[in-house]
Amino acid sequence: MKDKTALVTGAASGIGKATALLFAKEGASVIISDLQEAAGEAVAADIRSAGGKSAFFKADVSVPEQMESLVNFSVTTFGRLDMAVNNAGISGEMNAAADMSIEGWNKVIAVNLNSVFYGMKYQLQAMLKTGGGSIVNVGSILSSVGFAGAAGYTAAKHGIIGLTQTAAVEYAAQNIRINTVGPGFIDTPLLGLLSEEMKKQVITLHPVGRLGKSVEVAELIVWLASDKAAFVTGSYYPVDGGYLAR
Repeated sequence: MKDKTALVTGAASGIGKATALLFAKEGASVIISDLQEAAGEAVAADIRSAGGKSAFFKADVSVPEQMESLVNFSVTTFGRLDMAVNNAGISGEMNAAADMSIEGWNKVIAVNLNSVFYGMKYQLQAMLKTGGGSIVNVGSILSSVGFAGAAGYTAAKHGIIGLTQTAAVEYAAQNIRINTVGPGFIDTPLLGLLSEEMKKQVITLHPVGRLGKSVEVAELIVWLASDKAAFVTGSYYPVDGGYLAR
């Protein structure tokens, strides 16, 4: 990945951070984006201290103008955009559909689905100018099944697959590949909202008997973004410890 540039949203922690660090390890220049400025700057600093190239840009992924600015910053900083990972997301309001607030629905759709469209819109424009690229969208196991209490989150993650498949067909001839990964329950700060009892229950849903690790998802993301996956586009890859096989 030498001389290539990767952009990762939600890269201050969890899957995004692990992905950014792995991109850098493989030789890519990495743009770190997140709302958590201090944590995001720290990830970029870690990459630079290890001899890599990285810069941080604070952006709210639910605001299209900020996503456009993020892509422009990537191109201005490192000259091009070759790989993008739309990872930023929230768990959102947990309620049965009839009890979910309109505000809660709108927020999770804005952050988890609209943001992926905004990101792709501007990422695609940048990649078309340089002859191609690869986009990986972070969905979920809930991109393909339901989960009680998570109507908004599940709808958003289902939507990512449709968006990925459609854009993959549209841009395959222009040498741009677009795929989705579907993590199971990964041991990240996002799971900090769960009680220990709930965590134990969630673990039992995974046949491997544990939560996933961020780096295990990052390995799949970076492979999909790389030339090793040159014949892979429009696909959905779960990385879920067997959750969907039950």
